[in-house]
Parts: sequence; structure tokens; C-alpha cells
Amino acid sequence: MGIAMGDFSQNGWVTTLHNFKTRSTESLETDLELFSGYRPMELILPSLYSELEGPALKHIVEQISQVKYLSHVVIGLDRADRDQYEYAFSFFKNLRQSFSMLWNDGPRLTSLHNELEDKGLAPQVLGKGRNVWYSIGYVHARAKAEAVALHDCDIVTYDRELLARLFYPVANPNYQFEFCKGFYARVTDDKMNGRACRLLVTPLLLALEQVLGSCDYIRFMQSFRYPLAGEFSFRRSLIPEMRISSDWGLEVAILSEMQRNQASNRICQVDISDAYDHKHQSLSADDKTAGLSRMSIDITKVLIRKLATRGYCFGPDVFRTIKATYFRLALDMVHYYQTDAEINGLSFDIDMEERAVELFAENIMHAGEAFAANPMESPFILSWNRVSSAVPDLTSRLRIAVEKDNAELH
Repeated sequence: MGIAMGDFSQNGWVTTLHNFKTRSTESLETDLELFSGYRPMELILPSLYSELEGPALKHIVEQISQVKYLSHVVIGLDRADRDQYEYAFSFFKNLRQSFSMLWNDGPRLTSLHNELEDKGLAPQVLGKGRNVWYSIGYVHARAKAEAVALHDCDIVTYDRELLARLFYPVANPNYQFEFCKGFYARVTDDKMNGRACRLLVTPLLLALEQVLGSCDYIRFMQSFRYPLAGEFSFRRSLIPEMRISSDWGLEVAILSEMQRNQASNRICQVDISDAYDHKHQSLSADDKTAGLSRMSIDITKVLIRKLATRGYCFGPDVFRTIKATYFRLALDMVHYYQTDAEINGLSFDIDMEERAVELFAENIMHAGEAFAANPMESPFILSWNRVSSAVPDLTSRLRIAVEKDNAELH
């Protein structure tokens, strides 16, 4: 079983479900098989075609295939031509569960997308956000799942325990949770990862609180151990109103939506992995449109927009103050992490950490300038409720299009 962790703290805003190493994966899965009779479970895998050629996805498919409680898998496939779609379909035939694949670049789904675009309803930006949006729309159209989970396809340390712990809070019919966020320690290869969370989100939320004052939204966001985790689960009933962000602020934006629409006692976070590693983004200090540089701008804009909707005013002086406050707090945190790394025998590159902080501080100003230049900009894709009100048969046609694509290869 391993040794129980010393941490059992709760923050008082959302329930934290720890992993005390006192229960096996098999025991969780036995419960989930029982729950599946009450709440059928479906998993969404948003995937780039290139991830089929990476080191992680084959192992992920092998692990998922061992799971008996999962009724269906929905794969959103991006950046694939016809031959690649056919290869991807055969690749996922290794799953023991039934699955559906959204060929997002195929003629049927492209036609639906163009129809939405003509009506001003389509996602505007290619990427994970659009992929997730069409995938949840398809799950909604199937209307068979009660509990839905989503995780990335580049997790090189994947274990089926991750999936069991992610599903458990929303699949258990005795629990009230409707949304669950995964968290984990980002420590691999004897070093700390997760720079965007450690060095941007955490000190930026502290800076916003210090400059603007405390509010429910900031406290809510601060309560999550790893707000940038790409793993979450939810009840299917949330899909019609769920707004997905199309930029790299996707995870923060989804938490923001949950804070706006759900009571906090319906939201939880769960420890899903001891060792988590995936594809790392480069810092991209010379390119604001890529890597952690772009991510830091998008995340900062999400937080600014959310606070603006709550009545906070932002101008050049406020952004300069936020930047200065952030910079001091983040540099202090570098030293916190340095001592934390040293006591645990991890390597720590203080120069690279401080370079990241300097870039993030600069990008807070870029995000502020972008917000000031276009305060009405919204990266949110429209909710499925709104799309369905404008095109009532769209979800059913999405389901039929996917089924026709898949039927050609069965």
C-alpha cells in the first residue's frame, strides 16, 4: 500500500480528497463497477494525431483497457488527414471498451463547423479548447453517460489509478459533487516541474489579492492545489451551460466557470497521482505566441477578465502595481521552492527559475495591454445551450456525422 502522506488539510472552500495510500486501485475499481450501474461513465481523450507517435499514448490505451467500469471512450482527433484518421482508428481499436472518434478535420465535421461559422457560432481558434468543446457536445448528444472525465494524451507516467481516483467523486451516487479537479505533485527526474503554476498562478493570485483586496473568486482559485491540471471530471448535466476557453487559459477558465455556476460544496479536488509527467512546454522567451510565454499571457488575461466582470477596474497604474507586487512575491517563492527542493534532495536551477519569473512579470504587462486594447474580447466558445437554441438539431447531426465517419472503418 505504501506509506500514508502527512497532509490531510482542508482549505474550507472546496473539498480536498487526499491519497493516504490506505486503499488499493482494485478496491476503488470494485466500487466504480457498482456505481456504473447508476452512473454510466465516459472518458474524453482530446488528442493531436502527433500524440499517437509519442511515448505516452500506447501505454495509456493499455491501462484504460484494463478498466471494467468505463462504458465508452470519446476521442477527439485533431490535425489528421484521411490516412492518419484511419491509422488512428485502428490504433484505438486496442481499447477493450467501445469508442467513438471525432475526426475534426474530416469533411462531415468540417461541414458542420462551417455551418456554425456562417452563423457566428463556431469556435474561432484551433486547439485543445475547440477539440474539447466538440467532444463534450458529442457526449451530450449521445446522452448515455452520467459521469464524464477528461485527461490529456501525453501523460508518460499514466496509471489506471489516476482514472479511478478522477472518476470516483462524481460517479459515487452518495456524493454531492458535480465537478472534480485532479491534482498531483509535479516532481520527476529529481526536479520540480510545473513552472506556470508555481511561478505564475500562485504568486499572481497573491498579488491580485494584495492589490485589489480579497474576494470570493480569488479565494476560490487559491484553494486549488494545481489549477492548471488538465484532468477533471463532471456530471453530464453541466455540459449545456459549460463554456470552454479556446486559448491556453482553458483550465483556469473552466474553474472560473465552476465558481460562477456551482455551489462550492458541489466542487472538489482529488489527488490522482504520486508521479506525474507529460510533455513540457519551452519558456519561449523570444516568442509571445508559443510555449509558457503565450500560456502566461492567456492565463493572466482570463484572471483579469474574470475580475473585471466582478467590478474591478484596471488601468496602466493598476497593472504596473500588480506586476511589481507579483515580481516581489514570485522571487520570494523561488527561494521557498529552492529550500523545499534542497531538503528533498532535488536539483534546482535558480537562474532558470528567476528567468521564468522575469518573463512572466513582463507578460503581465502584455496581458494588461491586450485587455485594455480589446476589453470586449472573449476567448470563450459559446455554450451548447446557446448553439442548440440557434440550431436545434445540431447536436443530433454531430452525433450522426461521427457515427457515419466511424461506421466506414468498422
